[in-house]
Amino acid sequence: MNRFLRDITIGAALMITGISAINAQDGNDYGDLSGQTNIINTAVPFIGIVPDSRGGAMGNTGVASSPDVNSLYWNPAKFSFITSDSEVAISYTPWLRKLVNDINLYYITGYKRIDDLQVVAASIRYFTLGEITYNTGYDQNGFTVKPNEFAIDLAYSRLLTEKLSGSVAFRYIRSDLNAMQEDMEPGNSFAADIAFYYRGETELLGTPSQISAGINVSNIGSKISYDKVNKQYIPTNLGLGFSLDTELDSYNKLNVNLDFNKLLVPTPLVSAKTDSPDDYQSKYSNMSVPKAMFKSFSDAPGGMEEELQEINIALGLEYWYVDQFAVRAGYFHEHERKGNRKLFTAGVGLKFNMMTLDASYIIPVVQNNPLANTVRFTLGFDLSQLSKK
Repeated sequence: MNRFLRDITIGAALMITGISAINAQDGNDYGDLSGQTNIINTAVPFIGIVPDSRGGAMGNTGVASSPDVNSLYWNPAKFSFITSDSEVAISYTPWLRKLVNDINLYYITGYKRIDDLQVVAASIRYFTLGEITYNTGYDQNGFTVKPNEFAIDLAYSRLLTEKLSGSVAFRYIRSDLNAMQEDMEPGNSFAADIAFYYRGETELLGTPSQISAGINVSNIGSKISYDKVNKQYIPTNLGLGFSLDTELDSYNKLNVNLDFNKLLVPTPLVSAKTDSPDDYQSKYSNMSVPKAMFKSFSDAPGGMEEELQEINIALGLEYWYVDQFAVRAGYFHEHERKGNRKLFTAGVGLKFNMMTLDASYIIPVVQNNPLANTVRFTLGFDLSQLSKK
């Protein structure tokens, strides 16, 4: 992948995830160049890319879905209810293939049960932006850089009551854009997640079912800087989810998931009648992380209507046949003024004695979306089955 300017290369790649955008002044509000006003911007938006195929196939849901090996990303408190003793999984997502061919997200995760109450888990995400070649002059070879970002997670989950669990996770984030400007250096951040998960038994029309609810406040952490002067927020997020698992009969099961997500980052846009762009940028950048989290619920220029527009809604369905074959589908909705990601998703899964294989596919509602035809693959191994042999 050859590019000449950092802003074109990185800005374009991250903007179309719906998390980051380029701001410009537009009348009374400071909007982005595409006409989508008040988009919330953060650094390291790769943290918000769904890494696994199961959640990706169910409309990007997972805060309250049944626990699996990839629960550390969605809600680490779910691990306390997982039935196996230990599992590992690896996921691969070729990103933005409609534009370039060398941007990829890799994800490795696993967990180990300590006892009936406690589980520990870990993961690593690696996001590569491929190779970028800069020409130093006409007919000269120039130089090549390989921007990349990664995050390392550690989590501890504990059963608090028979139906409720809690978890804390710690995260190290590093963003290395390979000196794409002379004054740039790698950015680093430390963050934490706080999560809870409830799972109870019930009946639906006489059929045994389970209802679940989850909450995960993720990426609570320090701002990140590439020059020791300007600091940017990382994507602190509030996730709230609900799930229903029901046995249709002895062969068929259905899982329905509903997630709500909101970035706990202040809206970086205000009325021009109140502050100049420079004045507001100073206030915005110097705000503490705790203050920014609370302010994010009431700072939108459009009031409560706009605050509600900042909530992403996701719906996911999962059907299992004899606990061996799964079909999944979902829908993800983001408001037009906040990124306009509207996606249908689909996927399948196979479960063997000690191995699982999952795949997912994105179908955008909006035509010419760079995320069109994005696929994800996940391969998992139940290590506890090895010890039984």
